[in-house]
Amino acid sequence: MDPELEAFVPLFPRADLSDPVTARGNLAELSASIPVPDVPDMDVEDRTVPGDPDVAVRVYRPHRAQGAVIWLHGGGFVMGDLDSEHPWATRIAAESGAVVVSVAYRLAPEHPFPAALDDVRAVLAWTVEHAGELGVDPERVAVGGHSAGACLAAATALRERDEQGPPIRFQLLNQPGVDDRQTTWSARNRTDTPWMNRDKVTEIWRHYLGSAPATPYAAPMRATDLTGLPPAYIATAEFCPNRDEGIDYAARLLRAGVSVELHQWAGTFHGSQAILSAEVSQRQNTELGRALRRALSS
Repeated sequence: MDPELEAFVPLFPRADLSDPVTARGNLAELSASIPVPDVPDMDVEDRTVPGDPDVAVRVYRPHRAQGAVIWLHGGGFVMGDLDSEHPWATRIAAESGAVVVSVAYRLAPEHPFPAALDDVRAVLAWTVEHAGELGVDPERVAVGGHSAGACLAAATALRERDEQGPPIRFQLLNQPGVDDRQTTWSARNRTDTPWMNRDKVTEIWRHYLGSAPATPYAAPMRATDLTGLPPAYIATAEFCPNRDEGIDYAARLLRAGVSVELHQWAGTFHGSQAILSAEVSQRQNTELGRALRRALSS
């Protein structure tokens, strides 16, 4: 493990998702301790997107933005909100120069699949429809997120392709969990890794799927056809149960003719980019923004 990260492992919380309410409070407390970058040339506004039900979003608008990204927080489909994602959404907007539409999608287990995915669809349609108001090109709209949010982004790209929805320019998938079956080497063997481990992944999928069977729109690795999807940047962490499925998904996209940039971050663990004092975390966060900037400006 990266020595700068290893020093923090004893201090890193291990969320217990058997009690979602407590887990949400713990994540909120952790997120509140993360500094938010000072970006004076950015407007931040809370909005409500019409849907069934309506969806709360927070819009980050850097000056002279060209494109936008529908940004989806992590938290295992169970945790997270606009406030917990605020430090990261601000960084993505600052590094990429894109308008970031951060989504407060409905959480499991109270709202299992496909509630969150439906919320994302409503926000994507709203963003494209209001592109002029947001000051961006409607053909330069990406989807992206961390962890469970990356799964939702990948699933959104699949569903919009299949149902001829708005064109998606790019997928920004950071440490995605895209397979409920947990058959890869990392899923089976990462049993005691920081923050995310096999048991926690099992809880995540149990909460998210509820009693419904997994489909490609819930777990994108189950899709048999990946052709025609948007280009992707996929980042994985070495000590993460999701590592191999992220790498495998990237390889399958490539074999389907999709342009992919894959970055496997050595010495890192799931969520370790939150340790901002580590040099590798700084590089991770910067690279996410730069990858999005390249995709939306090309």
